[in-house]
Amino acid sequence: MVEVRLLPVVSKINLPTIIKTAILPGDTTERLFIATQLGEIFYIGNTSVRTFLDIRPQIIKLGASGGYDERGLLGLAFHPQFNYNGLFYLHYSVAGSQGPGALAEDFMPNPCNPQTLNLKWTNRETHYDHIDTVEEWIVHSNGQPQKRRTLLNMRRPFMNHNGVNSLNFSPETGKLVLTTGDGGSGYDPFNLSQDDMEIAGKIVEIDVTVNTFITNPPVVTRFHELPVHIQETLTVIVKGVRNIPGITYQRFYHQFTKYVGNVGQDLEEAIFTFDNYKPIPVTQLIQSYMLNSVTEQKGLINLGWRGWEGTIPTSMMKGCSSNPNIDEKTIVFYNEAIKTSGKRLHPLTSYFHNDPRPDKFSGTAITGVQAYMGNSIPALTGSVVFTDVARKDSQSMVRGALAYTRVRQNGKQNDYSIINTNYDFGSQSAYYVSLGSNLDQTKLFLGVYGSMKVTDFYQGSVFEIIP
Repeated sequence: MVEVRLLPVVSKINLPTIIKTAILPGDTTERLFIATQLGEIFYIGNTSVRTFLDIRPQIIKLGASGGYDERGLLGLAFHPQFNYNGLFYLHYSVAGSQGPGALAEDFMPNPCNPQTLNLKWTNRETHYDHIDTVEEWIVHSNGQPQKRRTLLNMRRPFMNHNGVNSLNFSPETGKLVLTTGDGGSGYDPFNLSQDDMEIAGKIVEIDVTVNTFITNPPVVTRFHELPVHIQETLTVIVKGVRNIPGITYQRFYHQFTKYVGNVGQDLEEAIFTFDNYKPIPVTQLIQSYMLNSVTEQKGLINLGWRGWEGTIPTSMMKGCSSNPNIDEKTIVFYNEAIKTSGKRLHPLTSYFHNDPRPDKFSGTAITGVQAYMGNSIPALTGSVVFTDVARKDSQSMVRGALAYTRVRQNGKQNDYSIINTNYDFGSQSAYYVSLGSNLDQTKLFLGVYGSMKVTDFYQGSVFEIIP
């Protein structure tokens, strides 16, 4: 177990979902930027918190269904040359785009009823929850940000699983990386994550150097619905995603190790890592789809969802009528688990929703994954740090979890260790909602919120994790 301290940086802000640093155009100082789910982006000035951008009027109304919501401002990424060109990118849920949802009632698969395992998302133009957009913005010489263009408009079937910290730039390819969840509900009702034509459930690279200026790009759910010149900017690098708190890159010599976390269904959370991959151009996937042929997918990373939940075939539990103290456990998508078994990437590490071991914790949902290359906390140097929103073994008040693992030389799965913060949150709940770093990954920042309701305002804090 590693002991660290939490140094308060800013408090009394709304849900701090994205934490990054950047150097403003014309500036020389690396600033800490914090984006909130409600649509505000702040940065730390010399001694004060300043507003960089406020798009709250452009964000869909949040919290209407009881306060919990997974929509809002989901992604913020600064161009690698932001200091010179002023370009940055946003992913958010659009105001006024609320729909009735893709299904009339909550989805629950039934392995005894094949119809429930083969649902199709029909009438998509009317049966959806909301629209997400990915935009390019620019900071002008007067310091005012302005939207330049829309890169993607995506129709989403349900409120949840839209990704978070969903935009990052790849230091390998220089492309913008979009991480999308499977579209929501539970158990991926339409199996979007394994469908090559679906944008949902993928990690996609976007070549932003191509000037695809379209006034109003169409709102789509599938790649082949996009205009050709947008298709040509996209490559798919990962499929089989349930929901994902971004991607982080860790440089060792001349190679980059990638880490992603996949939020679990009922049993476990997983962190995956990969070095080599072969991105597949969306145009190639579409060509195979049109010709009804199979695309060669060697080198494409598959996390295995919905057939697999981390290391375990996706299961569902229900009470045993003959013995109320025991749950019956059934592999939900048996055929899919078999089909994807040899194709999927195995997790680097995973942790469980119920773990009685004294040196572990029982988790809820992974909310941040961040490589760390600093030296101030030597035990963590070269590791990947991750957060869980809430430990199920918390005492009287909710507490999040902080932990780390590292890649083994033999490439096999590794265990994880807890990072103890020893911070006194008093009588306030402390959900760990985000994790970030500075540009060279020598510092770690933790976003904490006192509630899981977006309608509970100004309960957020950001801390620097220090020795």
